[in-house]
Amino acid sequence: MQSKLLIEQHFHGCFGIDFNKASVDDVLYLSREILKYGIGGIFPTLVTDNVENIKKAINVIKKAASNQTSDMAKILGIHLEGIFINPLKKGIHNPKHFMKLTKENYKLVEDDFIKIITLAPELDEGLLDYLSHKDIKIQAGHCIGGDLSKCSGVTHLFNAMEGINHRKSSTSLSALTNDDIYTEIIADGIHVSDEALSLVFKTKPIDKVLLISDSLPITKSDLKETIFADEPVFYNGEKATSKDGTIAGSTTILPDIIKRLATHNLFNPEYINNPYKYHDIDLNGSIEWDDNWNIIKVNKE
Repeated sequence: MQSKLLIEQHFHGCFGIDFNKASVDDVLYLSREILKYGIGGIFPTLVTDNVENIKKAINVIKKAASNQTSDMAKILGIHLEGIFINPLKKGIHNPKHFMKLTKENYKLVEDDFIKIITLAPELDEGLLDYLSHKDIKIQAGHCIGGDLSKCSGVTHLFNAMEGINHRKSSTSLSALTNDDIYTEIIADGIHVSDEALSLVFKTKPIDKVLLISDSLPITKSDLKETIFADEPVFYNGEKATSKDGTIAGSTTILPDIIKRLATHNLFNPEYINNPYKYHDIDLNGSIEWDDNWNIIKVNKE
């Protein structure tokens, strides 16, 4: 079997590298190594931090992108997750850095290389209208609101958002019932149960499902503990959590997730193509898989 290269649009790092803290050489190393796993395009994802650190990380990633070579996964832009989210659904994020959803606050970190932003639409104070004129995907996440009319997608469905309530609107319910909304899902078997995954795959149009890893820096490394989003995160061999047990991102990457879904008869190969359509991009290269969805070869043209 053959497919396009994988695109990872929600990806905080791996190999011990954290995009919030990485050097240019770190980012280049990561982008070279991750291509070996069939991931040909990445949107480095920045967790909530102060303005100074966010701006520094953006500049590092941009510089790395301008110095890439053909043996690397292409850096497609930045996913800004946090700063503009709801404290009620903060997850691992540090609320001391949160800001109101205003145009003025966004301009403190604004950069054309930000291509995806996760925010809480119910807290909007004019930011969404401002972003609607930009080349950027607006995704509802770490939120409770059900009005997704100004959003193009939803960030890690079910996680850090209002769940399904049969008596009122919620983020999860709106994401499932709105056929125009692209929907990220962490299908690692930890963040979302297989029963819930089955519901999503039955409910959402096939072309609106976005498989993501939400991979942490601890992934594919020997680290058992790290600092992420100003918080100690501990890895017990199965999942990564804060000291109070809050699940952080995942410790898997996309090819592992694909293999797991295929093993449980939940995978559709079309899911690989969806990020290409969502972002209207193309990448040269392909992956050759065996019948059990193990990668045999990665071709980078």
